[in-house]
Amino acid sequence: MPEFELIGEITDVELIARSTGIRDLSRLNRQYGKGKWRKLKGYALIRLINGRERRAELHWYEAHGIGRREIKRKRYLDS
Repeated sequence: MPEFELIGEITDVELIARSTGIRDLSRLNRQYGKGKWRKLKGYALIRLINGRERRAELHWYEAHGIGRREIKRKRYLDS
């Protein structure tokens, strides 16, 4: 069960790492298929399990033809 739901678009997307710079590259290829994997970060409004809405920094992996995988909340941007 996911710990949050995306409410809006992810904004200010930045590249963190790509291909061999990703520590989990072999696992990603094995689990989801071979692709040009990138690790990205961005900011979005999310809804938590308890119904509260918060703005958060998110990190995820993405590959062309495979899509976004393993979106993780890293920190909240509001108080």
